[in-house]
This record gives sequence, structure tokens and C-alpha cells, in this order.
Amino acid sequence: MAVIDLTKDNFESTLNSHDVLIVDFWAPWCAPCKAFAPVFEAAAERHAGVVFAKVDTEAQPELAGYFQIRSIPTLMVFREQVILYSEAGSLPANALDSLLEQVMGIDMEQVHKDIAAQQTGQA
Repeated sequence: MAVIDLTKDNFESTLNSHDVLIVDFWAPWCAPCKAFAPVFEAAAERHAGVVFAKVDTEAQPELAGYFQIRSIPTLMVFREQVILYSEAGSLPANALDSLLEQVMGIDMEQVHKDIAAQQTGQA
């Protein structure tokens, strides 16, 4: 699957219409971002059930601000609209694959229960 570009206009609909979304926050002037791009794109080809997307922080400052992006590249992984991973820095291919395996193995029913409990003050 091709990597898609996210904007403030399509971010929410993309997030809501996919079970797993991995987002690379980057900028055109960022050398580490450019070095990571081929790794990210190759992972998109290997993981058919995952949507891979990029946010150009220069073109989309509202999204970068909303997610408090302070360093780039920053990877963020969502599953069922929940952020399960958010870290600055790029990953080698094997670490990215391992991260996705871990994300797919998480019991999301329990995650949603935990979130509900925290929101009602029962944590």
C-alpha cells in the first residue's frame, strides 16, 4: 500500500476509518527524515493491513502543534483511534516491524476498558 499524505482536512477521517495507522511526522529540510523515508515506504509494502501516512510539519503546523511534535522525525502509531506509540527518531526496518508486531498483539478491549476507567476516575 502506498504511503498517504495527511493534512488537517483528512487526518480525522483517515484515523477513524482504519484500525491501525502509523504516522511519520517529518519536514522537507530534515536529513534524518529523508533517510528514514525509504524504510517507512518499504514497511508500508510489507504490512498490508496497516495504513502508513506522513505529515509534513512545515505544511501542516496545526497537526504538528496538536500532537506537540517537538522533534522530527516522530513516529506515532494509532490502533482503534488510540495512540499506542509516540517517539521522536527513526527506526531501522527490523525495529519498525517489531513495533508493528507488538501493536498488533495488544489487547485493545483491555486498553479501551483502562481508558474508560481513567476517564471516570476509577484508575
